[in-house]
Amino acid sequence: MELGHIFEKLTLAVEAAAIAVIILGILIATGRYLFRLLRKQGAIESFNGYRRGLGRTLILSLESLVAADIMRTVLIGESTLKSVGLLGLLVLIRTFLSWSLEMELDGFWPWQKRRSIPETGNGQENGNDD
Repeated sequence: MELGHIFEKLTLAVEAAAIAVIILGILIATGRYLFRLLRKQGAIESFNGYRRGLGRTLILSLESLVAADIMRTVLIGESTLKSVGLLGLLVLIRTFLSWSLEMELDGFWPWQKRRSIPETGNGQENGNDD
């Protein structure tokens, strides 16, 4: 078996895993949502939990798809300026989508998380030297 063929199969496996994550994430999030509704938890809290579950699923699958795109470009495709540019554009778009989902779920950008968590011991926030 040719090495390029093995890399193609590995890339397809990563893409299939990303799709499986989406399907399983939707099923699990929907099951939890229905369970919460049956337990008569608040509809708004149940819906917010459902959105968080779906958002986390999409973030994980987007990161897997970025990995598959990198594998496809580096291991399989020709490393031309066009293919590298297309990879950069795909990574940029998927990264923006991932950050947007995190912003929607958490209420702040991913790089702001460290500053919002107080350090143990001195009571000052991380990243704040004032």
